[in-house]
Amino acid sequence: MEAARIRALLLLIGISWWQVQPGAEAAGTTVFTLRNNCTSTIWPATLSGNSGAAIGGGGFELSPGASVSFPGPAGWSGRLWARTGCVASGDSSLACATGDCGGAARCSLGGATPVTLAEFTLGGADGKDFYDVSLVDGYNVGIGVAATAGDRVNGATCGYAGCVGDVNAMCPAELQVPAAAGGKEGEQGGATTVACRSACEAFGTAEYCCTGAHGGPDSCGPTEYSRLFKAACPAAYSYAYDDATSTFTCGTGAQYLITFCPVQQQ
Repeated sequence: MEAARIRALLLLIGISWWQVQPGAEAAGTTVFTLRNNCTSTIWPATLSGNSGAAIGGGGFELSPGASVSFPGPAGWSGRLWARTGCVASGDSSLACATGDCGGAARCSLGGATPVTLAEFTLGGADGKDFYDVSLVDGYNVGIGVAATAGDRVNGATCGYAGCVGDVNAMCPAELQVPAAAGGKEGEQGGATTVACRSACEAFGTAEYCCTGAHGGPDSCGPTEYSRLFKAACPAAYSYAYDDATSTFTCGTGAQYLITFCPVQQQ
Protein backbone atom coordinates (compact mmCIF):
# COMPACT_ATOMS: atom_id res chain seq x y z
CA MET A 1 0.00 0.00 0.00
CA GLU A 2 2.84 2.40 0.80
CA ALA A 3 4.47 1.80 -2.59
CA ALA A 4 1.14 2.23 -4.36
CA ARG A 5 0.47 5.54 -2.58
CA ILE A 6 3.92 6.89 -3.45
CA ARG A 7 3.53 5.70 -7.08
CA ALA A 8 0.17 7.50 -7.40
CA LEU A 9 1.55 10.70 -5.89
CA LEU A 10 4.57 10.68 -8.19
CA LEU A 11 2.36 10.27 -11.24
CA LEU A 12 0.32 13.28 -10.14
CA ILE A 13 3.41 15.48 -9.83
CA GLY A 14 5.14 14.14 -12.93
CA ILE A 15 8.01 12.02 -11.58
CA SER A 16 8.90 8.67 -13.11
CA TRP A 17 8.55 5.75 -10.66
CA TRP A 18 12.13 4.58 -11.29
CA GLN A 19 13.47 7.98 -10.09
CA VAL A 20 12.12 7.52 -6.55
CA GLN A 21 11.88 3.85 -5.72
CA PRO A 22 13.08 1.73 -2.81
CA GLY A 23 16.39 0.21 -3.86
CA ALA A 24 16.65 2.24 -7.08
CA GLU A 25 20.27 2.21 -8.23
CA ALA A 26 22.23 2.99 -11.37
CA ALA A 27 25.75 1.80 -12.02
CA GLY A 28 28.35 4.50 -11.37
CA THR A 29 25.74 6.89 -9.95
CA THR A 30 25.46 8.22 -6.42
CA VAL A 31 22.20 7.03 -4.86
CA PHE A 32 20.54 8.75 -1.93
CA THR A 33 18.38 6.51 0.25
CA LEU A 34 16.04 8.36 2.63
CA ARG A 35 14.62 6.51 5.63
CA ASN A 36 11.92 7.79 7.99
CA ASN A 37 12.60 6.64 11.55
CA CYS A 38 10.23 9.27 12.95
CA THR A 39 6.93 8.28 14.55
CA SER A 40 4.97 10.52 12.18
CA THR A 41 4.77 10.93 8.41
CA ILE A 42 7.23 13.46 7.00
CA TRP A 43 7.58 15.09 3.59
CA PRO A 44 11.27 15.10 2.60
CA ALA A 45 12.27 17.99 0.35
CA THR A 46 15.24 18.64 -1.92
CA LEU A 47 16.70 21.79 -3.44
CA SER A 48 19.52 22.04 -5.96
CA GLY A 49 22.11 24.71 -5.23
CA ASN A 50 23.89 24.85 -8.60
CA SER A 51 20.99 25.26 -11.05
CA GLY A 52 20.82 21.49 -11.42
CA ALA A 53 17.66 19.49 -11.87
CA ALA A 54 15.67 18.78 -8.72
CA ILE A 55 16.44 15.32 -7.38
CA GLY A 56 13.63 13.21 -6.00
CA GLY A 57 11.21 15.51 -7.78
CA GLY A 58 11.70 18.21 -5.15
CA GLY A 59 9.58 16.53 -2.47
CA PHE A 60 7.38 13.58 -1.57
CA GLU A 61 5.57 11.86 1.32
CA LEU A 62 7.35 9.29 3.48
CA SER A 63 5.49 7.26 6.10
CA PRO A 64 7.07 6.03 9.37
CA GLY A 65 9.44 3.13 8.71
CA ALA A 66 9.46 3.69 4.94
CA SER A 67 12.48 4.28 2.68
CA VAL A 68 12.91 5.58 -0.86
CA SER A 69 15.97 5.92 -3.09
CA PHE A 70 16.84 8.13 -6.04
CA PRO A 71 20.00 9.04 -7.99
CA GLY A 72 22.12 12.14 -7.50
CA PRO A 73 23.73 13.35 -10.77
CA ALA A 74 27.49 13.80 -10.93
CA GLY A 75 28.42 17.30 -9.77
CA TRP A 76 25.11 17.83 -7.98
CA SER A 77 25.10 20.28 -5.07
CA GLY A 78 22.16 20.97 -2.82
CA ARG A 79 20.29 20.23 0.36
CA LEU A 80 17.67 17.87 1.76
CA TRP A 81 15.38 18.30 4.76
CA ALA A 82 12.18 17.03 6.37
CA ARG A 83 8.86 18.86 6.39
CA THR A 84 6.58 18.00 9.30
CA GLY A 85 2.94 18.55 10.25
CA CYS A 86 1.90 18.81 6.61
CA VAL A 87 -1.63 19.10 5.21
CA ALA A 88 -2.19 18.65 1.47
CA SER A 89 -4.65 20.71 -0.54
CA GLY A 90 -5.17 19.55 -4.11
CA ASP A 91 -2.42 17.95 -6.18
CA SER A 92 0.38 20.48 -5.72
CA SER A 93 -0.23 22.43 -2.49
CA LEU A 94 1.18 21.40 0.86
CA ALA A 95 1.15 23.48 4.06
CA CYS A 96 3.65 22.30 6.68
CA ALA A 97 4.29 23.22 10.31
CA THR A 98 8.08 23.07 9.72
CA GLY A 99 10.26 23.16 6.60
CA ASP A 100 7.44 24.54 4.42
CA CYS A 101 8.29 25.39 0.79
CA GLY A 102 5.92 28.30 0.34
CA GLY A 103 2.95 25.94 0.26
CA ALA A 104 4.29 23.83 -2.62
CA ALA A 105 4.49 20.02 -2.56
CA ARG A 106 7.54 20.09 -4.86
CA CYS A 107 10.12 22.54 -3.58
CA SER A 108 11.72 25.18 -5.79
CA LEU A 109 12.90 27.30 -2.85
CA GLY A 110 14.41 26.60 0.56
CA GLY A 111 12.37 25.36 3.48
CA ALA A 112 11.07 27.83 6.03
CA THR A 113 13.32 28.01 9.06
CA PRO A 114 13.95 26.62 11.58
CA VAL A 115 14.91 23.44 9.77
CA THR A 116 17.67 20.81 9.98
CA LEU A 117 19.58 20.48 6.69
CA ALA A 118 21.64 17.74 5.06
CA GLU A 119 23.96 19.42 2.53
CA PHE A 120 25.93 17.77 -0.29
CA THR A 121 28.39 18.62 -3.04
CA LEU A 122 29.12 15.59 -5.22
CA GLY A 123 32.47 15.40 -6.97
CA GLY A 124 33.88 18.62 -5.51
CA ALA A 125 37.55 19.49 -4.86
CA ASP A 126 39.92 16.60 -5.70
CA GLY A 127 36.93 14.65 -6.97
CA LYS A 128 35.58 14.08 -3.47
CA ASP A 129 32.05 14.42 -2.15
CA PHE A 130 31.51 16.96 0.63
CA TYR A 131 28.57 16.62 3.02
CA ASP A 132 27.32 17.86 6.37
CA VAL A 133 24.28 18.21 8.60
CA SER A 134 23.59 21.79 9.64
CA LEU A 135 21.72 23.41 12.51
CA VAL A 136 22.78 26.90 11.42
CA ASP A 137 19.17 27.55 10.33
CA GLY A 138 17.75 25.86 13.43
CA TYR A 139 16.37 22.38 14.04
CA ASN A 140 13.14 20.53 13.39
CA VAL A 141 14.05 16.81 13.30
CA GLY A 142 17.26 14.83 13.68
CA ILE A 143 19.10 13.77 10.53
CA GLY A 144 21.93 11.26 10.12
CA VAL A 145 24.06 10.81 6.98
CA ALA A 146 26.10 7.63 6.48
CA ALA A 147 28.14 6.58 3.45
CA THR A 148 26.92 3.03 2.79
CA ALA A 149 29.78 2.01 0.48
CA GLY A 150 32.14 1.63 3.45
CA ASP A 151 34.41 3.76 5.60
CA ARG A 152 36.80 4.53 2.76
CA VAL A 153 35.89 5.26 -0.84
CA ASN A 154 38.52 6.23 -3.41
CA GLY A 155 41.04 7.01 -0.68
CA ALA A 156 38.80 9.28 1.41
CA THR A 157 37.62 8.56 4.94
CA CYS A 158 33.83 8.79 5.07
CA GLY A 159 32.51 9.92 8.46
CA TYR A 160 29.05 9.88 9.96
CA ALA A 161 27.45 13.33 9.86
CA GLY A 162 24.37 14.05 11.82
CA CYS A 163 22.26 15.08 14.74
CA VAL A 164 21.09 12.19 16.88
CA GLY A 165 20.12 14.24 19.95
CA ASP A 166 16.61 15.65 20.30
CA VAL A 167 17.25 19.40 20.26
CA ASN A 168 13.53 20.17 20.59
CA ALA A 169 13.49 18.48 23.99
CA MET A 170 16.27 20.74 25.31
CA CYS A 171 15.48 23.91 23.35
CA PRO A 172 15.54 27.10 25.46
CA ALA A 173 12.14 28.76 25.82
CA GLU A 174 13.25 31.82 23.83
CA LEU A 175 14.07 29.64 20.79
CA GLN A 176 11.10 27.26 20.88
CA VAL A 177 8.48 27.02 18.13
CA PRO A 178 5.40 25.60 19.89
CA ALA A 179 3.03 23.19 18.19
CA ALA A 180 0.12 25.64 18.44
CA ALA A 181 2.12 28.25 16.48
CA GLY A 182 3.34 25.68 13.95
CA GLY A 183 -0.06 24.39 12.93
CA LYS A 184 -1.12 20.76 13.23
CA GLU A 185 -1.54 19.74 16.88
CA GLY A 186 -0.17 16.36 17.91
CA GLU A 187 2.44 15.94 15.17
CA GLN A 188 5.87 14.47 15.95
CA GLY A 189 4.58 12.20 18.68
CA GLY A 190 2.50 14.88 20.38
CA ALA A 191 5.51 17.10 21.11
CA THR A 192 4.69 20.59 22.32
CA THR A 193 7.81 22.03 20.64
CA VAL A 194 7.97 21.29 16.89
CA ALA A 195 11.20 23.19 16.15
CA CYS A 196 14.06 25.13 17.73
CA ARG A 197 15.12 28.42 16.17
CA SER A 198 18.71 29.51 15.69
CA ALA A 199 19.86 32.42 17.84
CA CYS A 200 20.36 34.39 14.62
CA GLU A 201 16.70 33.99 13.67
CA ALA A 202 15.52 34.69 17.21
CA PHE A 203 17.62 37.78 17.94
CA GLY A 204 19.04 38.94 14.58
CA THR A 205 22.30 40.31 16.00
CA ALA A 206 25.69 40.27 14.25
CA GLU A 207 27.19 38.14 17.02
CA TYR A 208 24.68 35.34 16.43
CA CYS A 209 24.40 35.77 12.64
CA CYS A 210 28.15 36.04 11.90
CA THR A 211 27.66 39.32 10.03
CA GLY A 212 29.08 42.84 10.21
CA ALA A 213 31.90 43.07 12.74
CA HIS A 214 31.45 39.34 13.36
CA GLY A 215 31.53 38.40 9.68
CA GLY A 216 34.56 36.10 9.65
CA PRO A 217 35.90 32.96 11.32
CA ASP A 218 38.22 34.98 13.57
CA SER A 219 35.44 37.24 14.87
CA CYS A 220 32.48 34.83 14.94
CA GLY A 221 32.83 32.02 17.42
CA PRO A 222 30.51 29.70 19.31
CA THR A 223 27.86 31.20 21.61
CA GLU A 224 25.90 29.78 24.53
CA TYR A 225 23.20 28.71 22.06
CA SER A 226 25.47 27.12 19.46
CA ARG A 227 27.27 25.26 22.27
CA LEU A 228 23.93 23.79 23.31
CA PHE A 229 23.34 22.61 19.72
CA LYS A 230 26.87 21.20 19.53
CA ALA A 231 26.51 19.30 22.79
CA ALA A 232 23.37 17.61 21.44
CA CYS A 233 24.79 17.07 17.94
CA PRO A 234 28.63 16.91 17.93
CA ALA A 235 28.75 15.83 14.26
CA ALA A 236 26.64 18.72 12.93
CA TYR A 237 27.22 22.41 12.20
CA SER A 238 26.14 24.53 15.18
CA TYR A 239 27.12 27.93 13.72
CA ALA A 240 28.45 29.27 10.42
CA TYR A 241 32.18 28.65 11.02
CA ASP A 242 31.90 25.30 12.80
CA ASP A 243 33.84 23.59 10.00
CA ALA A 244 36.51 21.57 11.79
CA THR A 245 34.20 18.92 13.26
CA SER A 246 31.24 19.28 10.92
CA THR A 247 32.31 18.88 7.26
CA PHE A 248 32.88 15.35 5.95
CA THR A 249 34.34 14.02 2.70
CA CYS A 250 33.98 10.78 0.81
CA GLY A 251 35.34 9.59 -2.52
CA THR A 252 33.17 9.90 -5.60
CA GLY A 253 31.03 6.81 -5.96
CA ALA A 254 29.78 6.55 -2.38
CA GLN A 255 26.11 5.80 -1.70
CA TYR A 256 24.38 7.75 1.07
CA LEU A 257 21.82 6.70 3.65
CA ILE A 258 19.96 9.72 5.09
CA THR A 259 17.94 8.83 8.17
CA PHE A 260 15.37 11.16 9.68
CA CYS A 261 15.05 10.78 13.48
CA PRO A 262 18.08 8.46 13.79
CA VAL A 263 18.09 6.70 17.15
CA GLN A 264 21.81 5.95 16.97
CA GLN A 265 24.76 6.23 14.59
CA GLN A 266 24.14 4.08 11.53
